Amino acid sequence: MTGGETGRRTGKRGTRGRTIGHRIGSAFDRASHYDEAARMQQIAARRLDLVLAGRFSRDDAPRRILELGCGTGLLTACLRDRYPEARIVAIDLSPRMIARARARVPDAIFHVMDAERPTLDESFDLICSNFCIQWFSNRKAAFARLAHCLVPDGRMEITTLARGSFAEWRAACAETDLPCAIPDYPGPDRLQQDWPVSLAGQWQCETLHDPVGSGRDFLRGLKTIGATARTADIRPATPAALRRAIETFDRNANSMTYEIAFGAAQKSRGLFVAGTDTGIGKTLVSAIVVRALDAHYWKPFQTGLADETGDTDTVRTLAALDDTRIVAPAYALRAPLSPDAAARREGRQIDIATVTLPECNAPLVVEGAGGLMVPLAGDLLLIDWLRTLGLPVLLVARSGLGTLNHTLLSLEALASRNIRVAGLVLNGPPNPDNRETLTRLSGIPVLAEIPEVPTPDPAWVAAQARQLAHTLTGLGF
Repeated sequence: MTGGETGRRTGKRGTRGRTIGHRIGSAFDRASHYDEAARMQQIAARRLDLVLAGRFSRDDAPRRILELGCGTGLLTACLRDRYPEARIVAIDLSPRMIARARARVPDAIFHVMDAERPTLDESFDLICSNFCIQWFSNRKAAFARLAHCLVPDGRMEITTLARGSFAEWRAACAETDLPCAIPDYPGPDRLQQDWPVSLAGQWQCETLHDPVGSGRDFLRGLKTIGATARTADIRPATPAALRRAIETFDRNANSMTYEIAFGAAQKSRGLFVAGTDTGIGKTLVSAIVVRALDAHYWKPFQTGLADETGDTDTVRTLAALDDTRIVAPAYALRAPLSPDAAARREGRQIDIATVTLPECNAPLVVEGAGGLMVPLAGDLLLIDWLRTLGLPVLLVARSGLGTLNHTLLSLEALASRNIRVAGLVLNGPPNPDNRETLTRLSGIPVLAEIPEVPTPDPAWVAAQARQLAHTLTGLGF
């Protein structure tokens, strides 16, 4: 299922959505000579294969790969050649294309399945796709679902048609007043907005030209590769109108422009739980998030141990963690001060170069110390060290009086350093006015409101985690 789109999706689901999916799969089922006409798909598959060659070393080659919209197996064969030991799962809506791909790569695992909504009970190191996602009705939601299928640090490498594709045919349609069934593909900026917060990615575009010869040959080529499924209620062109558009195209052009967008993204290794202040509820929220994500926990800078056992023990108890899911603090300090001041009081100096994200086989929840502007070592602030981690932030704030100023200033500081923010968690009695104001002014969603509870216990934390887990899954975590 890797052709150029010839109709506009409505984005509606339900029975109509299933009908559109069936229509797309049926059109590609009829493409018996796909490989003979899929010139640009082959070029893009080879380009993507070269990208993958530079992305992974021999030692970190992906072991579990999901390919979306595998078609007849053009990219699947490249993946098998490059990663002979990998488990490759390839999906497509077209049963006949799946059959041809299976013949080409018999040791891969194939499923007839909607790439926009895969139903696979496993995680992958790499998700890749060539000329498939232009068929998606909702890229942003689909990317979040796909990100959820990635392991921490897993990668997504995809190609799609971008704004400017088929410009010559569009011009011919416009000149002859023929409604153009080809949709308006997104540009790199729009595609960038569609990455979920759980993915850090970018897009690059490449312009290619296909020497189609004539307008009739171009349309015949689309039919040959199966890219003729009507995905919107567009009245078919009359033969006379279509002939005028073809004649106009032939006078002005003999090749077709393809703007191919190459998307590359990496899944976050976890979340950083930060606060607008000290004593704001970061530890309780960390326990809830750890439980929601079945994650590991790390409090790299622990202070105040002269008066308490520390946040690590609290999270261990509330999230019901065993020691294998606890990472010991990099610095455990006695004074209830900033890490920098607490270390100096003990005659120590924090060597920030030695404090790096630990390797984990699951998501990692990192809890900060105090607020974002707390000194860690000399002039280095917590927020500046946080920037080096590449983790999105879950910002914990009070729900009541004073939160607007503290929270908006914290969000401004994060934005000025280009640190991704997954969302806000408000601690305390519900305050609808503050919630609405924060969301409206910042554009950052409130993911959870944690009610006051005198003595939270593991059962209460588990109940809160079940509610938050659904929200985090929707963000791709």
